[in-house]
Amino acid sequence: MNFKYAMFFIILLSSAMASSQVGNKVIQINISKLLNARTVTTVAGGKLQSWVTGIDGGGKGDGYLTMAAALLNGDKAVRALPDDPLIAANSAHPAILLHYKNGKKDNQARCIAGADSFSFDVPQKKYSGLYLSLTSSEGPSQLHITLTYSDGSEFKDFKLPDYYNDIPEGNSNLSYLVHGLAKWGPGNKITENDHHNIDVLNIHPDPGRILKKVTVSKDKAGYLVFWAATGVTE
Repeated sequence: MNFKYAMFFIILLSSAMASSQVGNKVIQINISKLLNARTVTTVAGGKLQSWVTGIDGGGKGDGYLTMAAALLNGDKAVRALPDDPLIAANSAHPAILLHYKNGKKDNQARCIAGADSFSFDVPQKKYSGLYLSLTSSEGPSQLHITLTYSDGSEFKDFKLPDYYNDIPEGNSNLSYLVHGLAKWGPGNKITENDHHNIDVLNIHPDPGRILKKVTVSKDKAGYLVFWAATGVTE
């Protein structure tokens, strides 16, 4: 009897946990109008389609490659971006869809040099998390975030570390999307074999308010690449 009751309790608990997650939904925010740079070398028609505006050097320094591009380039013992741009969820962030893709020549990210800002609308919902995929090079980038709700605004500041630096343990705002990447200079010549990241910044919207819009402002220092925005609703 005790075993039967124990099994019954486990089934009930599992059902309750599943029910609590039914309302959660991951939304890949549409930022297509913001994309102004091709930062990743991909493969199309059996040929390399090279990055144009890079991830450092003010856009002239280096870019990333997909794994297919790295292998076609003869770089086998390096960590490149996965060919599938949907990066799996983990304990720190939901599944996140980046905007590069083998076989396509479209812009893939937004690059920001110097002091500048950009905004994007989000589906008007209550969010338990909103995750910005970013890199900062030439040092950290100081970011000022404005969250516009249906009933007002909220302002937050974050410092995004240089993409070569590891994230300090215990940071509740930052995590890795992809960790330990190689990078390639002009002509897809590899410049470093590892240690570069795409970071994820959770800007923690107020889950009790309906979010409408996000504005990201950047101070002068650092060179910023904005890769994606992903929300989790309840």
